[in-house]
Amino acid sequence: MLKWALIFLVISLIAGFLGFSGVSAATATVAKVLFAIALIIFLIFVVLALTAGSLAF
Repeated sequence: MLKWALIFLVISLIAGFLGFSGVSAATATVAKVLFAIALIIFLIFVVLALTAGSLAF
C-alpha cells in the first residue's frame, strides 16, 4: 500500500510539473489517503507486537 502511495506521489509531481493541476491535486489526495491508511495499519501492528511480547513473559 505504501508502494502505491509513492507511485501516486510521483504521478502527482509529474502532473504538477507539466501543468495538469486537477490531476495533480487528485493524485496527491489519493497518495495522502493511502499513506494515512498504511501508517494506521503500521501502528496497529506495532501495538499488537508489543502486546504479544508482553504476554510471553
